[in-house]
Amino acid sequence: MTLRTLVLIAIFSFSQNLLQAQTEEEYTGIRTVILDAGHGGRDPGNLGTKRYSTVERDITLAVTLKLGEYIREYLPEVKVVYTRTSNKSVTLERRAEIANEAQGDLFISIHCDSYIQSSVHGCTSIVLGRNHDDENRIALKENAAILLEDNYEQRYEGFDPDNPMSLIGLNLMQQAYLNESIEFAGMVQSQFRERVQRKDRGVKQQPLYVTSRTAMPAVLIELGFLTNPTEEDFLNSERGQSYMASAIFRAIRDYKKNKDLLIADAISKQHRNNDSGAVPPKQEPLVKEDLGQKVIIDEPAANNSSSSETKVDEEESVFFAVQILTLSSKKQSGDPVFKGQTDIGELKEGSLYKYYVGKTKSLREAKDLARQMQNLGFKGAFVIGLENGQKISAVEARKKLQ
Repeated sequence: MTLRTLVLIAIFSFSQNLLQAQTEEEYTGIRTVILDAGHGGRDPGNLGTKRYSTVERDITLAVTLKLGEYIREYLPEVKVVYTRTSNKSVTLERRAEIANEAQGDLFISIHCDSYIQSSVHGCTSIVLGRNHDDENRIALKENAAILLEDNYEQRYEGFDPDNPMSLIGLNLMQQAYLNESIEFAGMVQSQFRERVQRKDRGVKQQPLYVTSRTAMPAVLIELGFLTNPTEEDFLNSERGQSYMASAIFRAIRDYKKNKDLLIADAISKQHRNNDSGAVPPKQEPLVKEDLGQKVIIDEPAANNSSSSETKVDEEESVFFAVQILTLSSKKQSGDPVFKGQTDIGELKEGSLYKYYVGKTKSLREAKDLARQMQNLGFKGAFVIGLENGQKISAVEARKKLQ
């Protein structure tokens, strides 16, 4: 049996354990967030235009620490765990270990991009996968940090960041969390685009080592290109770092709201089942509105009009549904990947195709359907909202249907 076969078998076995762990343990919300400042120590990351003494490792740490402070101040119930808080070297393997030992619910790795052309700019969020169009440029760049580590040949047991077979194998590692990772990544990109007015380069799939080993939804965020002088100036400024950190914070907050909504509905259903003869008490909203407008958390966008809630003129345009798959290629109705499900809806976001079933006005029905889909093998199935054929969060859909 070849080394390549052994590695792939080990990877598949690990991914199956992740799937089993996710289905056996009931979800209890976003309790712990792992913040990973990319690079550090003798690994500087990319050097940008070299007009500044700071490099990627310094900017990622500054933004990560600001983000952690926002979480602690505005989401005090959420525990923050850092993989590093100073300019020190941390192996990719150790970063994943820190996340798993802390039993994190969300892993966020923060980086800055680079390219040979200085005109290229914008923000990207990356989840585990293989993007043939991009030729895995980001994965090759970020995974190359392995080569700077001591004893990397023994530590990574045959993983070669320059070998496409090693990269393909990583795709199996995080399938259990792919839908949730993509959902959160999309929220991050929306915040960058709509509230900080940065160019949105979309959600991409890349075979990244650091996210592949984390037993939780995981996203690697590229804040922008340090090889672009304008973007480098922005990311080296206090204002730019605060804006980018607050954008990521708002994505975490909204992601948590979605999870909390589903938990509240499940608890409410359990109470009704246990006491079917009693009228359930009216529940207060589980998630309060933003904690005031005076802080950076809600300032970044110029000409921002999101402070007032959008009204829905036609209630029939809003639905709940259950997203069952996210794929990098388009599939036709009847494809075996849908496991016999009919009436499949499709949404296209960037280079990704998202498929859903079961449009309904009832959050309870959508939640029940999500569990049915999970039992059928769609392990990452979750409830979404739809408005006029466009995807919105389940929280937004509930507000508009009320």
